[in-house]
Amino acid sequence: MTGVRNDDPFIALPADATLHPLVLPARADAGAPGPFRDYADVRNRTLEAASGRDDDSFTPDELLPLLTPDAYTYRRQWRIVIGERTIGIALLNISRDGGGETATMAINVLPEEQGRGIATAVAVHLERLARADGVRTLQVWTEHLPSDDPALDPPTGFGSVPRDHTARFLLAQGWTLEQVDRVSEYRWGEDEHLPALRATAEEAASGYRVVQWLLPTPEERLDGYAWMKSRMSTDAPDAAMDSPEETWDADRVREQDQRWLDMGHTVQVTAAEHVATGELCAYNELSLKGADDSVTQQNDTLVLAAHRGHRLGLLVKTAGLLSWHERFPRSTRVVTYNAEENRPMLSINEQLGFVPISYGGAWKKVID
Repeated sequence: MTGVRNDDPFIALPADATLHPLVLPARADAGAPGPFRDYADVRNRTLEAASGRDDDSFTPDELLPLLTPDAYTYRRQWRIVIGERTIGIALLNISRDGGGETATMAINVLPEEQGRGIATAVAVHLERLARADGVRTLQVWTEHLPSDDPALDPPTGFGSVPRDHTARFLLAQGWTLEQVDRVSEYRWGEDEHLPALRATAEEAASGYRVVQWLLPTPEERLDGYAWMKSRMSTDAPDAAMDSPEETWDADRVREQDQRWLDMGHTVQVTAAEHVATGELCAYNELSLKGADDSVTQQNDTLVLAAHRGHRLGLLVKTAGLLSWHERFPRSTRVVTYNAEENRPMLSINEQLGFVPISYGGAWKKVID
């Protein structure tokens, strides 16, 4: 990448604010104050203000590996400062897949500091950096609390988000809402239905068997898991977000595993194996943060196209939930995200007992 780097001088912003590149420390050192801890604190506070939940909050030790660049994503972060106080954060992640033409960005400003033109100025700066690095498509993901604002519908025709402060800001900056995600939650309680659902799935999935592992991925599963991860980038509903196809191999799986482990997270993969060929053809991921064992995140779930129609999605989800609850009985709820048009996965989630708790938006801006 050739754009301005994180060691550049600060940028002046409206309202006496300044934008400072974040220099990542070698270690988080959670006991020491400083810019990185300020970044982590404001990140957590702004995400909680947007969603009403602290599910996505990370300690500095958890956050550091997530922000570190690697061979697959070029990552940069900034602090927005007034005086000595951090009042916002920004990031720009450029995917190396697809020729490096797609990037995700985020600008989070504390609610009490919004409406002063600060985020607009940061957006202009980040877009300039992205364009200089050859990016053509920018992506942003948002979450929205219920409100009385008018609904904003995506072109898919599925779901909506309120035309709230965040949506109005993005629309004014030339972004388009392309897709709506449903945030769903499962609470452990009366779970007697799960074994019966697994039995139903197993009956439809003759010729397949469940295999499971906790990260790191066993060597004999690396290639199969990598292929399924690559299909996640092409087969999951993407609307018109123009996300690039991701190239996965054993090394990329190892790198991903190590990042999760460095964050202190526990991740379980539940896969369906085609017995006759040994091919892995469906998978589900569940994860726990190291600092919080109450909230489980359900990450990817995918069934390869050639193996659909055998209830494999239900199989890996029920098998995963049942074994996970045995391992981590203190986890009281599971949170997951799905595109509103992904009816097959939503139907499975509803059958399991997931209920909607929030909605998010996937936004795109073409800058070439």
